Amino acid sequence: MNLVDKTNKKFALTTPLYYVNDVPHVGSAYTTMAADVVARFHRLLGDEVLLITGTDEHGQKIQRSAESLGKAPQEFCDEIVPSFISLWQLLNIQYDRFSRTTAPRHAIIVAEFFQRLWESGDIYLGQQKGWYCVSCEEFKEERELLEGHRCPIHTNKEVEWRDEQNYFFRLSKYQIQLEELYKSQPDFIQPESRRNEVLSFISQGLQDFSISRVNLDWGFPVPVDPQHTLYVWFDALLAYVTALLEPDAEATLANAIKTWWPINLHLIGKDILRFHAISWPAMLFSAGLPLPERLFVHGFLTKDGQKMGKSQGNTLDPIRLVESYGSDAVRYYFLKEIEFGRDGDFNEVRFINVLNADLANDLGNLLNRTLNMVKKYCADDGLTITKEGINNENPLKVIGLGLGDKVKQAYQTLAFNQACEATLMLVRTSNKFIDEQAPWSLYKQGKQQEVETVLYAVLESVRLAAYLLSPVIPNISNAIYQQLGFGIDFNDQINTAMLAPFATHAQWGILSSEQSLGKPQPVFKRIEIPKND
Repeated sequence: MNLVDKTNKKFALTTPLYYVNDVPHVGSAYTTMAADVVARFHRLLGDEVLLITGTDEHGQKIQRSAESLGKAPQEFCDEIVPSFISLWQLLNIQYDRFSRTTAPRHAIIVAEFFQRLWESGDIYLGQQKGWYCVSCEEFKEERELLEGHRCPIHTNKEVEWRDEQNYFFRLSKYQIQLEELYKSQPDFIQPESRRNEVLSFISQGLQDFSISRVNLDWGFPVPVDPQHTLYVWFDALLAYVTALLEPDAEATLANAIKTWWPINLHLIGKDILRFHAISWPAMLFSAGLPLPERLFVHGFLTKDGQKMGKSQGNTLDPIRLVESYGSDAVRYYFLKEIEFGRDGDFNEVRFINVLNADLANDLGNLLNRTLNMVKKYCADDGLTITKEGINNENPLKVIGLGLGDKVKQAYQTLAFNQACEATLMLVRTSNKFIDEQAPWSLYKQGKQQEVETVLYAVLESVRLAAYLLSPVIPNISNAIYQQLGFGIDFNDQINTAMLAPFATHAQWGILSSEQSLGKPQPVFKRIEIPKND
């Protein structure tokens, strides 16, 4: 079930290549935040990480969107793409490669890959008849459609009837091979509910799918027949491969797959499951290339219990959210409050309440009040107690000693909510512990060693919590570490892996008596719920 079995290795992961028919929405942000957390976690382990994101820029939907604005498709794409890059910067996402399907090097990789499939005898010319959803860029089977020939995903859009000559890929040829893949690697598709969905679909028999379109200019011409344009999904999936090319390397398939292939993890939404779980492996089989290690499929997001959409007037602007509350707040809510792999909901009041409870009150206030007590009760603003002075029955030490392994397991299985909740359990127990031990009372009784024992156990627990949460809330973790006297920046991933490796800093008992504690400052300011006029 784990995504890694050993450390110090290469780990490559991808977000989807986001379709640029409009500016990024919160669903795109959600996947990319999750990918960034996985990448940060693996860097803490000491792994060499490559995080790939980017944009899918071809197809009829793009062409029509551009035409509706009186723009050329390339001009339209060039205006939309920067909005993705700027949002990723706002969200503190540290990607390594940004792959665009309009890049000249991508065209070369696509043509070479097509040639492999052509030479395998897996591409042929045939007649395509069926219902086509332009928004999905996909043919739909009759059984999938809603009443009025509406798309099951874009429920307000009617599908279009197509009857045209296309080039086809022999997907049916790989039915047995795909079934054997899912059986031999049961965790190839996660979570299990999505694996079961794929198994159910292919049990009805796979049909060859068309990989070209006519009457469409915006895309790559089919290498063997320039009158046809390559289907957007054939070209888009290969952008994962193009992204692996080193900047100065010649654009060849061999160069692209030399260092980082196969991808360890594709993160996708459930609306593009079949392309990644069925079409993509079959295409790789045909090309004679190794398959990615895993696909993890997350759910959809709703707002206030309702599906989001412009027509409903309830979209959630991720830029406004980050600018209002900060990147750590947005990252924390979506990854802690929503079980990754299931559908989740955003409600702004709940969002604020969770942040105030967990980050302002439980974590931030605990650090602030404990540091203030050190300044008040301890000579030279420091502690003389070390981890050796904390007995094994101490409730914080009991939790802390096993927490690193527990959280590591959660990150490895993409159970971000469990990683956050387990860590917050230590924080909440620390708040309860300090109230019960009442170091202010112990100080009045002259019990200096007992005072320092309590304060050390709490501060060390806060440090451990900050470290374990650093993939999710790196800026808050920075503030905590700096106040505890560590010159570590969790946004400087390479140095952090060397100065604070997971194997050491995920353990309880790192604080020392030599630690120069900083001035207490709020690490997360309480948010006031806006009052309605």
